[in-house]
Amino acid sequence: MAKALPIMFQGTHSDAGKSIIATAFCRIFAQNGWKTAPFKSQNMSLNSYVTVDGKEIGRAQGIQAEAAGVVATTDMNPILIKPSREHESQIVVHGKPYKNMQAFAYRSEFFEQGLSIIRQSLDVLMNQYDRLVIEGAGSPAEINLNDRELVNMRVARMANAPVVLIGDIERGGVFASLVGTLQLLEKEDRKRIIGVIINKFRGDVALLKPGLDWFEQYTGVPVLGVVPYLENLHIDAEDSVRLEQMPTTVNSDKDIDIAVIRYPKISNFTDVDPFLAEPDCHVRFVTTAAQLGKPDLLILPGSKNTIEDLLYMKKQGIAEQMVKLYKHHSTTIVGICGGYQMLGARIRDPFGVETPLEEISGLNLLSMETTLEREKTTVLSEGILTFAGERFFVKGYEIHMGRSQPLGGDHIPLIDVEGRAEGAKSNDERVLGTYFHDLFHNDAFREALLNNIRRRKGLAPIYGRQSFRTIRERAFDRLADHVKRHVRIDEIEEKMHAFQKGDV
Repeated sequence: MAKALPIMFQGTHSDAGKSIIATAFCRIFAQNGWKTAPFKSQNMSLNSYVTVDGKEIGRAQGIQAEAAGVVATTDMNPILIKPSREHESQIVVHGKPYKNMQAFAYRSEFFEQGLSIIRQSLDVLMNQYDRLVIEGAGSPAEINLNDRELVNMRVARMANAPVVLIGDIERGGVFASLVGTLQLLEKEDRKRIIGVIINKFRGDVALLKPGLDWFEQYTGVPVLGVVPYLENLHIDAEDSVRLEQMPTTVNSDKDIDIAVIRYPKISNFTDVDPFLAEPDCHVRFVTTAAQLGKPDLLILPGSKNTIEDLLYMKKQGIAEQMVKLYKHHSTTIVGICGGYQMLGARIRDPFGVETPLEEISGLNLLSMETTLEREKTTVLSEGILTFAGERFFVKGYEIHMGRSQPLGGDHIPLIDVEGRAEGAKSNDERVLGTYFHDLFHNDAFREALLNNIRRRKGLAPIYGRQSFRTIRERAFDRLADHVKRHVRIDEIEEKMHAFQKGDV
């Protein structure tokens, strides 16, 4: 008999804060001594997380597992959808690529198979954990999709989970979106809603109270909490909507200007999160050559379609400007995964993995070339990185469908992975490329890289920078404490038990 006590968080729309509230509850339940697991049946995201057995899941569920203090598994996110081309996505099942599918084909052909996969994973988790924190996607009121949805109320029914509906007040119209969502739900599904949480509130909650009273009287659904916006929360984001809020312009108050190229198929942009916690760094995401300026550090992040994103950079004039920055300015350039592939002489795609285009010239800043392959590499990696005359032990994860090979004698490997040369760097070490995601999460290397930039600018180095892992652990506790202060946790627990007993 299943033993886990489930709770599900759904939202009025994408980016309402479901992931972060679910993360908070993972931490809260774990703090209370319950063995807790996150679960999202179907996730659409280009931000990935690699499990210890080398499988790929949505990053949010990996981070939620860390918050709960448990090892992430593919049962926590059995289906991952990674958009790759217009109307087409790679479907990842239990951490491995299944096939590329058009949206209509996915809905019509994969539904029953997906349902079976989800049910099996749910059964595994329900029998292995004490608490199950389930996250929905988008909105449960997408009436055009609900007949074959695999992530909201169908999962709630499957798990017999009570549901907390989350509304984002920052966007405006929170009462309209909450009421509208409730009214569009089927009668039986609406009965599962045990309450709502209003998220991302700024201001005096007393001014909101008339609206809260009206909402409860009108709907009969309790407001379980109003969660104020929490600034500087250093927890990985899943949704690329966050990038809309990131700056594009230089902040002259910070010593180091870091520009990240935001191409259309950007993936695993959480690689740059450690810089967001550094007091001397300003991180901005740019989409045009005009926004690029003259950054101290320029980062090419991962990409789900490297060739299309490279074409985008060329069309926008970013590629040409990057080469000028390297030749005539002191900018350091780092490419990770797809960004690394772009730094080479060329990218070949003989099997049409990404586009019908068989070959494209790269930025030619590193002496290597890449061939895209049908098989995806997903692995946790570690090795010795050599930079600025020092050797650093680094850990990361790899997710890529390409193989990069050196060209001629100018190739200098970046990382030694048990005798295997990985990545590359230029002679002056101002261009670095690697398949290692989480490269900047390695504190000693990040410190050396930033100090190298500081010296070049005539600034004194900074030593003893904080461990990013410690920062994130503190962020989990800070988030949990914040939610406990503003949400009626005990009432939610009572309703979870009552739901399980059939008293609701």
